Amino acid sequence: MLVETKIKTIMQIKRIGFILIMLIAVSCANKHKGGQPGMAGQVNEYPVMTVKLESTQLFKDYTTTLKGQQTVEIRSKIAGYIEKIYVDEGAYVKKGQLLFRLNANDLQATVRSANAQVKVAEAEVNAAQINLGKTKPLVEKNIISKFDLQSDEATLRAKEAQLAQAKANLENAKANLQYTLITSPAEGTIGTFPFRVGSLVSSTSVDPLTIVSNTTKMYAYFSINEKEFLILTKGLKGKNIQEKFLKLPGVSLVLADNSEYERPGRIETASGMIDQSTGTVNVRASFPNPDGTLRSGGNGSVRIPQHFDAVIIIPQKATFELQGKYFVYVVGSDNKVRDTEIQVLVGNLKDSYVVTGGLKVGDKIVLDGIASLRSDTQIKPKLVDAGSLSENNSSVNQGKN
Repeated sequence: MLVETKIKTIMQIKRIGFILIMLIAVSCANKHKGGQPGMAGQVNEYPVMTVKLESTQLFKDYTTTLKGQQTVEIRSKIAGYIEKIYVDEGAYVKKGQLLFRLNANDLQATVRSANAQVKVAEAEVNAAQINLGKTKPLVEKNIISKFDLQSDEATLRAKEAQLAQAKANLENAKANLQYTLITSPAEGTIGTFPFRVGSLVSSTSVDPLTIVSNTTKMYAYFSINEKEFLILTKGLKGKNIQEKFLKLPGVSLVLADNSEYERPGRIETASGMIDQSTGTVNVRASFPNPDGTLRSGGNGSVRIPQHFDAVIIIPQKATFELQGKYFVYVVGSDNKVRDTEIQVLVGNLKDSYVVTGGLKVGDKIVLDGIASLRSDTQIKPKLVDAGSLSENNSSVNQGKN
């Protein structure tokens, strides 16, 4: 009985040992097959696309501040109290239109006084001329000396100088009187009024009476970095930067509410120096504004299009980002994937990237499900047609400075 029990125990130990050996063998076999996710030895299927060339257009947005083509501060040339304001804030005025009138009582008195001084000086000149007329024949007859003649001539010249001074004072007084009527030096829209009727203003006042902005043409100022500026102007023909900009396509303006201004604009000029502190170039675009929709001081974005011929475009979902770099999984001839770094242009393509480096035509990349992949993973590629990836989405503000 004891011998029989020992035999059974030995047989059970042998069975357990055999099972353990089989489990170890299966585990080793799986390791040699690559250890694929899912069931042991299974190679999963992934959608794959072939890289090809397409043409597309990207948009890049640059923050801008709007200014009228002419912005003029209206100031008083003389000291005085505002007596009347002829226009309202925000009104559209023409060149030469009357805006303000200052109290003119003191200046009118000054004009009358200056006019009287002119009359006195004229009378003194007449008297000096009479005296000179009497002296000349007496000198000719040697009744009196030439000294008397020279003295009368000097007196006449002095009186004539005094008359000229009096007339200049009169003109100055009349000009000051005219300065009480303040007109618009340009056509445009009136700004706010920091001073009201009864306020004392002068040429030394810190704030202007108002500002007139000619907004029939609006300037949009923005900054672009040196690299992007070179890309923008590369290949453009012209003797100077203005002629080169004429070859650029029109630009659009994205308003503060993210709507796009209905009238296209053009880039006109750029500063001749690069700002060393920011590494940017200041650029100016202009937009027509006949109905006054745009206002000076407004904010928005200048949207610049860039056309690309024969470039590689891939879906964003086929990429992953790591430490600021972009990667895709390229399928090798052995059906193993390898993570490959690529360089992309981030623009306004809907769900796609333009690839500038890292891929070539004919490469096959994994299109979807990349989160479950690792480099050197073997897959079963399923070739799919990704369709056109150059569709543009210009209404979405994705371009960043």
